Amino acid sequence: MITSIFFDLKRHVAGLFICLKSWQILNDQKIRLIAFIVILFLSNLAFSQNIIRGKVVDKNNKSPLEGATISVLKTNTVVVANEQGEFKISNIQKGNFVLKVSFLGYKTEKINVSTETTSELIIELEVNEIMNEEVIISANRANDKTPATFKNISSVELQKINTGRDIPFLLNATPSAVVTSDAGTGVGYTGIRIRGSDLTRINVTINGVPLNDPESQMVYFVDLPDFASSVSNIQIQRGVGTSTNGPASFGASIHIQTQKLNSMPYAEINSHYGSFNTFKNSLLFGTGLIGGRWAFDGRLSKITSDGYIDRATSDLKSLYLSGGYYGEKNILKFNVFSGKEITYQSWYGVPEDSLKPHRTYNPYTYENQIDNYQQDHYQLVWSSEISKSWAINAALHYTKGKGYYEEYEDTNALYSDTKFADYGLKDVVIGTDTIKKSNFIRQRWLDNDFYGITFSANYYHPKKKFQAVFGGAWNKYEGDHFGKVIWASYASNGFPTSDYYDNTGIKKDFNIFLKLLYAPFKQIKLTDPENTTFKGRVKLVASNINLFVDMQYRQVDYSFLGLDENLNNLQQSAALDFFNPKAGISYNGKNSIVYASYSVGNKEPNRDDYVISKPSARPKPENLQNVEAGYKYIAKKISFSINWFYMNYTNQLVLTGKINESSEYIRVNIPKSRRQGLEADLKIGLTKNLILMADGAYSLNKINAFTEYIDNWDDGGQMAIEHQNTDISFSPPLIASLSLSYAPFKGFNAVIFTKYISSQYLDNSSDKSRMLKAYNATDLRFYYSIETNFVKEILFSFSINNIFNQLYESNGWTYRYFYGGKYYNDNHYFPQAGINFMGGVGFKFR
Repeated sequence: MITSIFFDLKRHVAGLFICLKSWQILNDQKIRLIAFIVILFLSNLAFSQNIIRGKVVDKNNKSPLEGATISVLKTNTVVVANEQGEFKISNIQKGNFVLKVSFLGYKTEKINVSTETTSELIIELEVNEIMNEEVIISANRANDKTPATFKNISSVELQKINTGRDIPFLLNATPSAVVTSDAGTGVGYTGIRIRGSDLTRINVTINGVPLNDPESQMVYFVDLPDFASSVSNIQIQRGVGTSTNGPASFGASIHIQTQKLNSMPYAEINSHYGSFNTFKNSLLFGTGLIGGRWAFDGRLSKITSDGYIDRATSDLKSLYLSGGYYGEKNILKFNVFSGKEITYQSWYGVPEDSLKPHRTYNPYTYENQIDNYQQDHYQLVWSSEISKSWAINAALHYTKGKGYYEEYEDTNALYSDTKFADYGLKDVVIGTDTIKKSNFIRQRWLDNDFYGITFSANYYHPKKKFQAVFGGAWNKYEGDHFGKVIWASYASNGFPTSDYYDNTGIKKDFNIFLKLLYAPFKQIKLTDPENTTFKGRVKLVASNINLFVDMQYRQVDYSFLGLDENLNNLQQSAALDFFNPKAGISYNGKNSIVYASYSVGNKEPNRDDYVISKPSARPKPENLQNVEAGYKYIAKKISFSINWFYMNYTNQLVLTGKINESSEYIRVNIPKSRRQGLEADLKIGLTKNLILMADGAYSLNKINAFTEYIDNWDDGGQMAIEHQNTDISFSPPLIASLSLSYAPFKGFNAVIFTKYISSQYLDNSSDKSRMLKAYNATDLRFYYSIETNFVKEILFSFSINNIFNQLYESNGWTYRYFYGGKYYNDNHYFPQAGINFMGGVGFKFR
């Protein structure tokens, strides 16, 4: 060790001497500064003669293991593999050494090396199939043997595109995905649809814990800004997928795993700035392994933006803290993540007649027309290896959410509630005049608590013949909904302290599931010409065929304040039991995977469906039967997949314009509807530095028959129109994307990404006067990483979004009515920003 320290000291002193000699020649201060940096860098190179280079990869799939630790035994030298799995050990003396290579979840290897070796080492690590952090979330995940349609996205991929946009925009390259932003920028309120299903029908989990709001079943990623900076990987399963916790998956499921162990201490600072005065700043830090057992990580982020739409501002703050114990047989982690958002409302969209003259029009002008909400998440996750074949996992979780949105209700507005009676207040009498309406400022509050436990037990047959996962969850949600009037043009009784509505929803959700994956043994004849004793003998090995069975039982109990048969608001309840079976088969060849599956999913109505319906007219649960069949080919330079899907819905809930006895618009069960189509995903290495990626989806999305109801303003009633074989709303038949990635030298990457979305309808009538036009948007991204002696890595990123300045709308809503003998459409759209940019720099320290 003393010899090593002396060698390093001698190298740096010599480097400094060269710098000082060169310094005498230069006079200009700026030139001196540049020269100092250049010469110091060159002097380091000059004395770094003994170098060991290598790459650490997974033994099975040859994928790089970013973060693998390489230590030189009997020295203090420790390095960490980069995102390509590559490492370099510099400034080492001549001789023979032993490298100890380790990575969490893999068996540690010791490699004998020599400084005389000139070729790059390829170090293959074998997976420790039981004890690693992947087992924590494996109960909800599909793998290459599972007959399911899925896509994995790594933290490396996320890092290159994470400039502050919400998670939906980071998943835009997913087949059948359409993303949208209320503010038009990807910051603030955002959404994603996969196979035409929005986030109320997409199951989302974080470390296996449900993220969907249990009542509305919606996911608001705005409550977790910059969460992607703390994500290790994301798996997107399309269709019903495998059994999971929380609301049913009716279009897809998104499973997020938070940051895994960083074995070395680190710190990272990132700062981004872009169009519409958008700022993103984040600080990440970690202790690495302390005493070989403990590690702590954290992140602080702040994002602000003026938005593309007028006044669609966002002020977002978030944090992530994690501490864990990593033993030989146990992992215990405590995660805390929180988000605070204040956004100016842009939920209304832009009226159709305002798109051309004022594309960024926002009808809200009240200065405090904001959404103000905070959500805090706590997770205690435990994983234990019981034996070489058994592992168990459990997670206790608690989520606290509290906030409100404030709005100004104007008596002149078309859809406003401005009567005193709407707020349980008495009319105001001034002299002989009775005032029934007033302008109001109101706040609508939500104060909720969500807590529970998730669990799983994983079994692996020693010869990989059989795998089983038994798991489930028990969760409880308590949501307090109440409203306050904080100002009115005319004061009335009970103002401003009383709540004009106050009700609590309580929902209990219990599920258990069992997943079985079985690879039947096959016989292989053993032959050896030189050994006759082998003659006629056979060996049993696992076959390439995998049989999959997945059975889930789910029970839902919901208590809510809703209408009774006499239209009075009373506390009521609903209890539902679901059985969701799934089965499939897959064949895994050398480079190919073929699979087919049949799945059943059942989904309960949401809060509004229950609250505004009478017991005799309660909506029925939705049922989905899903068939998936696909083929995957994976090789070194090319990989592609193609799959066919058929999704048959019974009692799907949709808006038809129908109202209840209280004149509230309700969702109605449609007896039969369906989605079917083809999806494809392709990746080709055209050259060593040029990669082509593409995905596409073509689908037919149909409702067999339904009745549309249109308000008749002439007589105050509704008109009924029968429809046959219409298109399901927000379901474009063609979605395609193409990207070219160019990496001419190490650390640099340029990507051009373009996506096409065909036309889609705003409702289920297939009326072309109520639709979103087809659009195509193209982005250009640059990413450059530099390793230095002063900072481990400097990251530069720059993106130009919508480089051709396409004017398009990605979302909208419509209201149709009949007046004066004519039909009218009140269409509203959500325009997305034209050409805009975002650039940033990050510094990584180790």
